Amino acid sequence: MPHTDVAPPDRGNTPFAGSRARRRTAGLAVALTAGLMLTTGPAAHADTVTSSVPVGEGPRGVAITPDGTHAYVTNMDDDTVSVIDTADNTIVSTVDVGDGPYGVAITPNGNYAYVANKWDNTVSVIDTRTNQVSGLPIDADGGPWGVAITPDGEHVYVTNDDGGTVSVIDTKTNLATGDPIDVGDGPYGIAITPDGDAYVANDERVVVIDTATNTVTDTVNIGDGPAAVAITPDGSRAYVTNIEYDTVSVIDTATKLVTAFPINVGGYPVGVAFTPDGSRAYVTNNDFDAVWAIDTATNLATGAPINVGAGPTGIAITPDGSRAYVTNRFGDSVSVIEIEPTPSTGSLGSLGSLAPSAGSLGSLGSLAPSS
Repeated sequence: MPHTDVAPPDRGNTPFAGSRARRRTAGLAVALTAGLMLTTGPAAHADTVTSSVPVGEGPRGVAITPDGTHAYVTNMDDDTVSVIDTADNTIVSTVDVGDGPYGVAITPNGNYAYVANKWDNTVSVIDTRTNQVSGLPIDADGGPWGVAITPDGEHVYVTNDDGGTVSVIDTKTNLATGDPIDVGDGPYGIAITPDGDAYVANDERVVVIDTATNTVTDTVNIGDGPAAVAITPDGSRAYVTNIEYDTVSVIDTATKLVTAFPINVGGYPVGVAFTPDGSRAYVTNNDFDAVWAIDTATNLATGAPINVGAGPTGIAITPDGSRAYVTNRFGDSVSVIEIEPTPSTGSLGSLGSLAPSAGSLGSLGSLAPSS
């Protein structure tokens, strides 16, 4: 069913405040600035869009199963999840979920996808073996948005935009456990480190939750408009997209301090994901219809922006690092980017084989209980 459009906190704190053309102009200016940086940055990568997959209306979130065989895409404007077979990039199932699905995450064992339904304040659980909704919707607090799952697969953390909280779901019972955790206004993106700290982007800061105690332990101020969060595979850094400033901030997870200067990327950066070896971060630019790659050794953009569909939002990378799947919210499609392999440079590479796949925590699946 149709809805008023919603994205992460837009300029002016209204749904896509101001004209898209105006923000595109700003995005182009940033792109040109970043282009100048490339003259002294790392060597470019020949990443190429190889496929465009039609999905439902207004796709937002995307998650890939730990075995890399399927991508789950939330379609916020028609209340469905599209399931893509990554072998041939065809839709193999369309699953009806709750009202306004946005965030999605898959358990480490690959058996379940948890979907946050923004408009009816619930979380749907999809059994990935049957692509059917399992059980009744799980109640969340107001406006559930982002979803992340602990490395052991035992708990799901859901940000609640309207409630200013994070809900915790026990995957054994699929019930919320305890009271929602108060994190302040407008929590959006969330990611969990391998050792269990949850990083939540909200308002002008990032809040850190110790998932062992479900208490807030740190707050990192980074400026206006943090939207998405991703953790490097070795857990040492958190990358946060800042939609107000068209930048990405980097947080040292040991010190909880922002490192160096924000990284300039294209206009209105929303999603971010890492290659499994941690050598590159890929950032979607909603205004610029492009994806930027960041070299994590230098924290500089590398190569030219990769042109994708209209309004790129979510992004996930396959566990083998060969492809990125990008949701295009205005184009009702998913762009598939073939990622050029990174030469071995030692940048986070030694942990690559042990590290979880960015966004899916997939390589820890064998250690997780069946859920």
